[in-house]
Amino acid sequence: MTGRDRARSGGRRAVGLLAAGAAVALALAAGGSVSQAGAATEADTANQAAAAQAKKPAPTHSQIQLLAINDFHGNLEPAGGSGGNINGIPAGGAAYLATHLKELRAAAKAKGQQSVTVAAGDLIGASPLLSAAFHDEPTIEALNGMGLEAASVGNHEFDEGWRELLRMQTGGCLPDGDGQNNQNSCPDAAHPFEGATFKYLSANVFFENTRQTLFAPYTIKTFEDGRKVGFIGMTLENTPNIVTKAGVEGLTFTDEVETANALVPVLKEKGVESIVVLLHEGGFPADRTAYNSCPGISGPVVDINANLDPEIDAIISGHTHQGYNCSLPDKDKKPRLVTSASSFGRLVTEVRLSIDNATGDVDRVNTLANNQIVTRDVVQDARTAKLIAKYKSLVAPIENKVIGHITTPSVVRTPDDSLESPLGNLIADAQLADPSVVSGGKVPVAAFMNPGGIREHLLSNNGEVTFGQAFTVQPFNNFLVSMDMTGTQIKALLEQQFSGVNGPEAEKYKVLQVAGITYTWNPTAAAGSKVVAGSINIGGQPLVDGTTYRIVTNNFLSDGGDGFPAFTTATNKFFGGLDIDAFANYLTAHDPYTPVATDRISVGS
Repeated sequence: MTGRDRARSGGRRAVGLLAAGAAVALALAAGGSVSQAGAATEADTANQAAAAQAKKPAPTHSQIQLLAINDFHGNLEPAGGSGGNINGIPAGGAAYLATHLKELRAAAKAKGQQSVTVAAGDLIGASPLLSAAFHDEPTIEALNGMGLEAASVGNHEFDEGWRELLRMQTGGCLPDGDGQNNQNSCPDAAHPFEGATFKYLSANVFFENTRQTLFAPYTIKTFEDGRKVGFIGMTLENTPNIVTKAGVEGLTFTDEVETANALVPVLKEKGVESIVVLLHEGGFPADRTAYNSCPGISGPVVDINANLDPEIDAIISGHTHQGYNCSLPDKDKKPRLVTSASSFGRLVTEVRLSIDNATGDVDRVNTLANNQIVTRDVVQDARTAKLIAKYKSLVAPIENKVIGHITTPSVVRTPDDSLESPLGNLIADAQLADPSVVSGGKVPVAAFMNPGGIREHLLSNNGEVTFGQAFTVQPFNNFLVSMDMTGTQIKALLEQQFSGVNGPEAEKYKVLQVAGITYTWNPTAAAGSKVVAGSINIGGQPLVDGTTYRIVTNNFLSDGGDGFPAFTTATNKFFGGLDIDAFANYLTAHDPYTPVATDRISVGS
C-alpha cells in the first residue's frame, strides 16, 4: 500500500469512526439503545484519544504574565497637561488603570497563563490634593483594589517619614485634627485605614548599625504549577539626598547592585531560579516618545544593569518617569529585559515571562514585554470610580476654597535663559514674607527655592486661584526653615548650582529660585567660578564674605537636599510653618497677584 493509499485508508477510517459516533449519538437522542459493537467502537475511539494524549510531549515552557507600574504618585484622577497623555493620547487615571489591568489578566487567563502585578516605587508622595489631603490613604486603597501584590519603596514614599510609611503598610489612623492643617486621616470613621494588602519591599534600606531592613528585602511568588519567581525590592540609594532628613533619620541606604547581588544565592537556596529586580532608579532614552524601545538610553539604570548578577533575569525600573522597554546585555553579554512604565499610571508594562520547566529559569530569548497605554476609551472600573468619588466629596471643602486671584491666565514655572521663572519668583517671595520663620526678631533677607519642588504651573479659573491649584504647585508639605549664613557660605551655595551633582554631567543645572538676592552667572566659566565676581547683591547691597545674613528655605534644602551641602553649614536654624501655607497666604495677601519680571538672575560674563 502506498503512502497515498494509507492516507486515504486512514481518512476513510476516520470518517467511519465519526459516523459511528454520530450513530450512537442519534440512537441515544431517540431513546434507543446501542449495540455491543457500536459501544466497543466508541470505547476504542476514547482509548485511542487517551493514548494520543499520553504520547503528547509535556510543554517545555510555562508562560507567566507580569504586570508592572511605577511612579504613580497618587494620581487617582488623570493628570493635567503633558502629564495626562502619552504622545498626545489621553492616558492615566486609576479607574481606567484598574480596567486595563483586569482586561490584561483576563486575556492571560484565557490562554492558561497565571499573572502577578508589581510596582517599582513612588506610588505615593508628591501626590495631588485628592490623595495627599488624606495622607495618601486613598491611593493605597485604590492599589489594593487593583490587585497589586508587591512594590519596591521609592524615595517619595519617605515624604512623610519612614514611620508614616510603616503605617501605609500596616494601617491605622493619625490624630491630625480632622483636616485642620488641610489633611485628614481616616475621614470616614466607619471605615478606618487598614493599610496596604500588597508587600512593600526594600532590600537596601537598613536601620542604622543593624542588618535589619525597614521592609522585607524580597518576596517569592509561587504559582499554581509550582513555578517560583523571586522579586527583590530596591530603593534609590540617593534617597537621603533628595528627601527631608527627618524622613530617613536612623536609616542607612546601601548600594543597589551590591545588595541585589548578595540576595541571589539566598533566593537560589530557596529554589528560586527566576529573579526580577523592582528597581526605583532609571534611565533616559534619547527619544522619549519611543516608550516601547530604549534608543540611546543613558542614566544610572544602564550601569546598574551592567553590574547586576547575570542570574537576575529582568529589571522593572522607575524614578525617571520615562517609558522604555528593551533588552540590555548583562555581564555575561546575555540579553536582560529592562523596562519602565513612565509615570502617573499612563502606561502599564506587560511581561510574558517564559519559564523553562526543566530548570525553572527564565528563557530570556522567548520572554517578551509591551508597554501598553492606559487609554480612557474603556469603561472605568466601578469600584475604583466609587472610591474616587467618595474622596472627591470629602476633599471638596479644602480643594475649592478660593485663596486669591491672578491677573494672567497662569503663572508659569518655565524658566528663561538664566533659569529663573515667574512662578519661582512668586514662591520665593512668599517664603521671604512668611512671618512664621521670624525668630527672635531676626527677619530673613533672602529666600531660596529648589526648582524641582515646583511641580506644575499655577493655573486659575477665570482668574480665581483655589487651594487645590496652589497645592498642585507645591505638594510636598515641607516646612520653612530660617537660618544664618555668611556671605562666603552663600557664595558656595550659588556655585553648587553648577557643580557637584548639579554640574555639567547632570541633565541640567539646578538653579535655585530666589528673593532678596540678585547675581550674574557665566555659562562658559569653569565649574566653581560660574558666579561672576562682585555681582551678588543681597538686600540691595553687595554681598560681604564675613557678614552673616538671615535666609529662609524649605527643610528639604536645609538638610542639603538636591546637592546643596552649603545649607547644612548654616547655623541658628528655626522651623516655621508649611511651605504650601506660606504660598497660599501670600496669594491672599497680594490679591490680585501680577507676575513680576524675571530680573533677579542674569547671564553674562
